[in-house]
Amino acid sequence: MTRPVLTISSKNYSSWSLRGWLLCQLAGLDVDEQVVSLDDPSNRAELLLLAPSVLVPRLNHDGASVWDTLAIAEYLAELFPKANMLPKDRLARAHCRSISGEIHSGFHNLRSALPMNLKAHHKSFKIFAGAQPDIERIQAIWAECIKRWGGPFLFGAPTIADAMFAPVCTRFLTYSVPISATAKAYCDTIMGWDPMKKWVEAAKAEPEEMEELDVEF
Repeated sequence: MTRPVLTISSKNYSSWSLRGWLLCQLAGLDVDEQVVSLDDPSNRAELLLLAPSVLVPRLNHDGASVWDTLAIAEYLAELFPKANMLPKDRLARAHCRSISGEIHSGFHNLRSALPMNLKAHHKSFKIFAGAQPDIERIQAIWAECIKRWGGPFLFGAPTIADAMFAPVCTRFLTYSVPISATAKAYCDTIMGWDPMKKWVEAAKAEPEEMEELDVEF
């Protein structure tokens, strides 16, 4: 059997690539990374939120080609049940799937106002008013999960939901977004998670830059 391949984009800018990679880490699946160049027009369009892309992330595994983060999540959870990518409790599983779907399909104002950029840090950033409801809703999701399921991750131990929300934590840190103590503690948990630290270290070593996303706000 050939080794599985995960096609990703920039580790510094691509939130969807990060999600796909974290899902593979959760599953315990060792993958070879195939990186799409920033010079690829479709890839740049996806990163700049100008067009949807089916390029990344994409997992090729044992004859299957799976794209879209939720599809990858469900595929891996089915294939590696012992990894507990979904909570064992039925109610927790339903909750996990619901909030993962919500971050997957929503929060468009947050994405456009606060693009992921792991190398940047803005101490004073004026947040677009349209993004504030997204910020508040995300904090409410986190608070509810941690209160109900005990923390420090959203469902106690790391799950699909944490992979889906991890890029939001980086955005809150990059743009110094004022957040609650509970939200900050969760962000600290995510940023201290070993797979996350590994990704961030690699992202900061990337030579590529996109001027459109590195402007001084």
